[in-house]
Amino acid sequence: MRAVLKLIEQLIGKRIQEQRKKNKMTQEQLSEKLSISKNHLSAIERGVYRIQIETLVMLINCFGCTADDLFCDVIDTGYKIRASRLSERLENLPPEEQNRILAVVDTMIENTGR
Repeated sequence: MRAVLKLIEQLIGKRIQEQRKKNKMTQEQLSEKLSISKNHLSAIERGVYRIQIETLVMLINCFGCTADDLFCDVIDTGYKIRASRLSERLENLPPEEQNRILAVVDTMIENTGR
C-alpha cells in the first residue's frame, strides 16, 4: 500500500510540474504564489512530499486547470481525460497527419484483440 501511495504522489507531482512549465513559471515564482518554499515545491513535484489540500486548491486556481488535469494518471476515469487531450492535440494537426496517426492507432487497437 505504501508503494502505491508513493507512486500516486510521484504521478501527481509530475503533473504539477507539467502544469507549472505549461504556465511558463519557475519553481521560485510558483512557490512564492503558494507561500511555500522552493524546496518544498520541488519535493512535491518529485513526489517526496504529499501536497496539502489547501495548497492543491491554490495551485489549481493559480494554473486555471482542473483537478482532473492533475489526477488523470491516478483516477479510474483518467483514460477519458487523456483521450480528450489527445483529441485536442490531433485537431491542431494538418489533416494528412491526423489520418496517419489515426491509422497507426487503428492498427494498434485491432492488434490488441489477438
